[in-house]
This record gives sequence, structure tokens and C-alpha cells, in this order.
Amino acid sequence: MAEGKRINALPLISLITINYNQAVVTCDMLESTRSLTYPHYEIIVVDNGSKEDPTARIEQGNYPNVKVIVSPENLGFSGGNNLGIRHAKGEYYFLLNNDTIVTPNLLEQLLAPFQQHSAIGVVCPKIRYHDQPTVIQYAGYHPLNPYRGQTWAIGLMETDKGQHDQSGPTYFAHGAAMLVSRDVLKRAGSLDDSFFLYYEELDWSARIRREGFEIYYQAEALIFHRESMSVGKMNPMKVYYHTRNRLWFMRRNVTGLPLVVFYLYYFGLALPKSLIQFSLPWQPTYLKSIKEAIIWNLTHKTTKQPETKPSPMAVAA
Repeated sequence: MAEGKRINALPLISLITINYNQAVVTCDMLESTRSLTYPHYEIIVVDNGSKEDPTARIEQGNYPNVKVIVSPENLGFSGGNNLGIRHAKGEYYFLLNNDTIVTPNLLEQLLAPFQQHSAIGVVCPKIRYHDQPTVIQYAGYHPLNPYRGQTWAIGLMETDKGQHDQSGPTYFAHGAAMLVSRDVLKRAGSLDDSFFLYYEELDWSARIRREGFEIYYQAEALIFHRESMSVGKMNPMKVYYHTRNRLWFMRRNVTGLPLVVFYLYYFGLALPKSLIQFSLPWQPTYLKSIKEAIIWNLTHKTTKQPETKPSPMAVAA
């Protein structure tokens, strides 16, 4: 009885993950959650319109505290997570890719910064590659270069020798694993469904930081990530959403001269480079994806303009 009261006194964490035709991969992640030492969490699996309902397979695994929500259609990364959030009961929402493997003290380590710094709204762990477990994928993010529309993860492809073991504020959260407080949802809103796939966590991070919250990299927390398990390394859909959402993100989060310079850079250099890349080996489906991504941006207006006052988002890398 006393033990139950102690556990219930701890913040409830809602772990939310999305399955899309990857039931085996999702179950591998769920299997790894058996090792979690934090006692007060629930798991919500959102199935994003898979060909086969994974509910029976997941239930057979008898994983702890799991609820499956089945969407009849693919809502994308943004929409799927938002659906999971609507069913979540926690004080914190842990958005976790299904193609990850957790470590035992992950949740305690992710919670710790919230207790220490009231301005923190999102905490992300160090991420290493599952197939190269000593190689870093994420140890925070560099600031956005508003003239090129680019940022990149700190430590990317570096062997982990402890060089990024200093925790602290960072510029963007990583979509593969981010613990978000309920206050963030109240003030900054949730992920924007318009992105569907890619750049949504960068856009969300920008909005969260404009609301006065910090994004925090917690070096003592660790997960392993099987990158691009859902959509593959390169395909027309990936090219479409990367192209479309890079432009969409910039239009929503950068204004003035930096945005003008970005347009000159993108349409004068970056886009022609991509067209040549897919024209020389003649890959018409990729070229079509780029064309449709540009047309989408020409026919969609941003619904909310970003702040014009100076902020770290307007600092070049």
C-alpha cells in the first residue's frame, strides 16, 4: 500500500510511440521498456493506418502499461503523436520513435532537469546509432543558419569518447526522443499537423522557445536509434517532405532579410543542385516530388507569422 502511494506521488510519464507497418520493430522497443527503472509511466502506441492492426501482436507481448490507439489513416509523425497526446494522462509526454531501444534509467535522467530549472520545457537524451552503438547521432543541436535554412546535430557521426557529456540548453529537440512538459502544450501548442513528416520537431522547438521555454540536452540519458526504419534511407516521399518542409519551416520561422537571402540561396544553388542530382541518372519520380513540394508551398500560406523581435533563431551558425 505504502509503495503504491509512493509510486503514484511521482509524476506520470506518458510514453507515446507511432507504429506504421513496423510491428516487429515496435515490439522490440516495447521489449526494451521492461528494463525501465522509473515506476510510474504509461505507454501509448498509435498505429498510423498500418496494413495490419498490430493490437493482437502487442497484447500477446504482455508489455507493461500499454494502450494501443488505432487510426484508420496515416496521420504522419505530427498527427500520430498529437493523437497519442490526446489520449495521454501524464504530466509529461515522452515522444519516442518506435525504432529506438531505451536504457534502464532513461526516464529518471530525463525528468531530473525539470526539477532543477523551471524554464525547461523539453528534455532530450543523447542518441547513439543502434547498429553503431558507440557513434553519436545527437548531443544537442547547433543554432539555425537562417540564410541557408540549415542546422545539424552536435556530435553527429562522432565516436562517443565523452566529448559531449556536458548537459545544457540546446537549440532544437530531436524528434526521435523528447520529454515534453504539459505546460509546453498549454502555452506553445502541440506539433503542427501541416508538416506530416520531417521538420515538425524543429518548428515545434522554435515555437516552444519563443514562448520562453528552454530545450535541454541531458547527456546522462541515452537511447539507441535505428534511423529511417519507417521510410527508408532515400525515396520519393522522403525527398518530397524534406523539400516541402524545409521551405515551410523557413517561411514560418524566419522573416526579413534572412528569409530573402535564404530564397536566393535555395533557388539559386540548393534546388538546382538537387535537380542535377536526380536528372543525371534520370530519376523522374524524385524530380516530380521536388516539383510537387514547390507547388505545395506556392499554394499554401502561413497562418501565423513568427515574431519579428531578435531571438536566437536569427543567429547564424
